[in-house]
Amino acid sequence: METVIALCGIGVEKVVSNEIRKFNGNYRILGGGFGKVRFETDIPGIYRALMALRGADRLLLEAGLFPATDFDALFEGVKTIPWEAWIPAGMGIRVAKVRSNRSKLQGSTTIQAMTHKAAADRLCEKYRQARLEETGPQAELRVYVEKDQVSVLLDLSGEPLFKRGYRTEGGAAPLRETAAAALLFLSNWRRKFPLYDPFCGSGTIAIEAALYAWDAAPGLGRRFALSDLIPANAETETAIRQELRSRVNFERTIRIYGSDADTRSVSMAKSNMRRAYELAQGKSPGEGIRREIQLPWLPDFRTVPMKAARAPEGLSGERGFIITNPPYGKRLGELSEAEAIYGDMADIGGRFPQWKLALITDHPGFESHFGKKADSCRELTNGALDLYFYEYETL
Repeated sequence: METVIALCGIGVEKVVSNEIRKFNGNYRILGGGFGKVRFETDIPGIYRALMALRGADRLLLEAGLFPATDFDALFEGVKTIPWEAWIPAGMGIRVAKVRSNRSKLQGSTTIQAMTHKAAADRLCEKYRQARLEETGPQAELRVYVEKDQVSVLLDLSGEPLFKRGYRTEGGAAPLRETAAAALLFLSNWRRKFPLYDPFCGSGTIAIEAALYAWDAAPGLGRRFALSDLIPANAETETAIRQELRSRVNFERTIRIYGSDADTRSVSMAKSNMRRAYELAQGKSPGEGIRREIQLPWLPDFRTVPMKAARAPEGLSGERGFIITNPPYGKRLGELSEAEAIYGDMADIGGRFPQWKLALITDHPGFESHFGKKADSCRELTNGALDLYFYEYETL
């Protein structure tokens, strides 16, 4: 069993923990908090988590965990880690990130250099070579120091897990795919309910909802850094990928809708949705369907201003979910423009009677502009952005 860290947005830890608990395989949650979940699993379990986790941004192997209050202790601790069990000969290493908090060890550049030297010395001794390769494949390491406890991590993901492969165009202020998936879980949306996003942008929320409704694992169409490391097992990877793909069910009825005032955004959403569908099929984008065909079981994206958006025909009296990411003043236009949009949303309940509203924004005063206090509000992060997730149980 290996100890693995799943990195995620702050506020999303419970979502990721619940995902892991529902997986088939050997998993044991060890703890978490502040944007990470720590758990134990085996190599098949790592492959499954890489392919199937919807809310995690990255998976890291906890290669070493030890106390260190000076650089000698850091060097010795890193050098005792059996790097040769994971990093093959011919591969270099790169210390990509260092963080130190409430610890005697300070100076990220020195920590980075000392970690690299210690790991490189051990690998060179084991492989009987003078130096590591500086070009070509690189294993990525991270070092986190918290209260004099050093955690040395090896990246298993490669590209971040929010890069599913379907979004080649993201618009001006995209929501990460993992954050969009987390909103679905946090809002308690299920595929039996209709879903509408009146600020769909490049379609991320609706697309993540469709993948979830189809039971399509988000990582089916991409590869991972684990595949280049020593414990990689192509047969295991293929078997898990085939198992997850066998669960995908495109015949399920989905009622997922998105609209935006911007025609180009709607066009991007349609293109991204088709790529997501093709990747879930195991095909390369463009291989599976002709782009001019609107498949009836894909989410419906239309160019509609928010003030004209309303529940689709036949659904106005049914319980549904509006899950959306309205414009932020900091990144799209002026703050006053965003606040005006929040005010324009005040009558949305009349157009979506009995629906639930769940939205994410960076504006802590959203409620005052919307004109109604939320039933709940929690703080989340989307990359470096601090956000607020507001929920209104009934409009």
